[in-house]
Amino acid sequence: MSPLAPFKHDTFRIIWTASLASNFGGLIQAVGAAWLMTSISQSVNMVALVQASTALPIMLFSLVSGALADNFDRRRIMLVAQGFMLSVSAILTACAYFGLITPWLLLLFTFLIGCGTALNNPSWQASVGDMVPRDDLPAAVALNSVGFNITRSVGPAIGGAIVAAAGAAAAFAANTLSYLAILFALFRWRREIPESSLPRETLGRAVSAGLRYVAMSPNIGKVLLRGFVFGLSASAILALLPLVARDLVRGGPLTYGIMLGAFGLGAIGGALLSARLRERLSSEAVVRCAFAGFAASAAVTAISPVAWLTSLALTVSGACWVLALALFNTTVQLSTPRWVVGRALSLYQTMTFGGIAGGSWLWGVAAEQYGAANALIGSCLLMFAGAAIGLRFALPEFKSLNLDPLNRFAEPPLELDLKPRSGPIVIMIDYEIHEPDIPEFLTTMAERRRIRIRDGAGHWALMRDLENPTTWTETYHVPTWVEYVRHNQRRTQADAAVGDKLTALHRGTTPPRVHRMIERQTIVPEHYERYKQPAEMH
Repeated sequence: MSPLAPFKHDTFRIIWTASLASNFGGLIQAVGAAWLMTSISQSVNMVALVQASTALPIMLFSLVSGALADNFDRRRIMLVAQGFMLSVSAILTACAYFGLITPWLLLLFTFLIGCGTALNNPSWQASVGDMVPRDDLPAAVALNSVGFNITRSVGPAIGGAIVAAAGAAAAFAANTLSYLAILFALFRWRREIPESSLPRETLGRAVSAGLRYVAMSPNIGKVLLRGFVFGLSASAILALLPLVARDLVRGGPLTYGIMLGAFGLGAIGGALLSARLRERLSSEAVVRCAFAGFAASAAVTAISPVAWLTSLALTVSGACWVLALALFNTTVQLSTPRWVVGRALSLYQTMTFGGIAGGSWLWGVAAEQYGAANALIGSCLLMFAGAAIGLRFALPEFKSLNLDPLNRFAEPPLELDLKPRSGPIVIMIDYEIHEPDIPEFLTTMAERRRIRIRDGAGHWALMRDLENPTTWTETYHVPTWVEYVRHNQRRTQADAAVGDKLTALHRGTTPPRVHRMIERQTIVPEHYERYKQPAEMH
């Protein structure tokens, strides 16, 4: 599979190209904000908080943004997010130009830009699967990393030159203009939205469904853990790089920009090598190499007194950064069906950027107390610990799971007059299982339980008839009839193997019997007339 295959798809190619300009402006803005903070504050911790203030909203709001991405038009969400960031950047430019910026006001603006990023990212990441077929998805994720890091390789250096020549306000102005290209590309995109016969989930129910899905998906949980540890440890280099440029190698804003450019150049190399490395090494081996390489880079950065050696080490850390994060992202996308992919990606981003935000603060405090060099050595040790975690929580391998909807479910004809909000609904399924098949049946039922709860069922139980021991009954609850239909429509082609295996173990003369019931409470006689009304009234 060619690493450039996603460029055959017009929508991906156009939006990818437009995103280059937006990323370019964002990096120029980041250089301007970081260096401006060194000019208006003597606090080392405030400098590190510039990165934390951008990452913190992604940790706080990504899950809500993921729920929005799965339930609304992702294109419109991205348009709103990009328009919001353009407005904030324009106001930041004006405040910087007129000399109104204070340290806390600068952190507020970077926090607001981070809020726009938090709204945009889940929709953007989930939309990649709408732009390219599943087979091209790993290459598309890698190309997104290439695109970002192409701009990272030159953007910071140019940003440093702009700040040195014209001040931070000029850098903020360049970022404001950079949003125009992506806004134009999104306006042109006419995304096909799949039709659904079901009402849209409420925000609270959508968020809880995303949390439940990830909680019942062990492989995704491993990615979240490793992403958090990686963000927590690896954030030290980017958070403390302005101090490295100013204090350890005695440079200025241009030196800082060049160092960021070296990081970006290494990231491009890492993105281009990722496919070849995945062919030769396991996913866990790639991640351990990324942790170890980043640790070595942090150690060299801590002890290097010259810019060229530090820049060389930063190319290694840039490559490791992309290798780890692109692999995490791809694993989540390939392990998640389309109905919940935005929420799964948002949880991944919440954990990773939560680590980055927490690490930025942590290493900033450590640098203020013990110096930037010692803080980098501390992060180096934590990175080696992150690699060791893989001995217990190894990253799963890519699997060619078919996560398309199964589409075997058809709403049964009902005698009661149910409405979508009628409920609670209780489901009971009877199986006839012979004694020799019970161990295999129980093992398969454990997987069925995970799938049921993952897709929205509650109060799952498995019971055996005491008088007829060959009869086993699976039961679960869903809150309303529409949630029962939604639960069944979430089943994927990959889940079918479990249901087919249970059917094969069933020894009855007819298929497993399904009982669909609505739960009712007992009533006193004088209230009976009210309960003769249609079921949706209760």
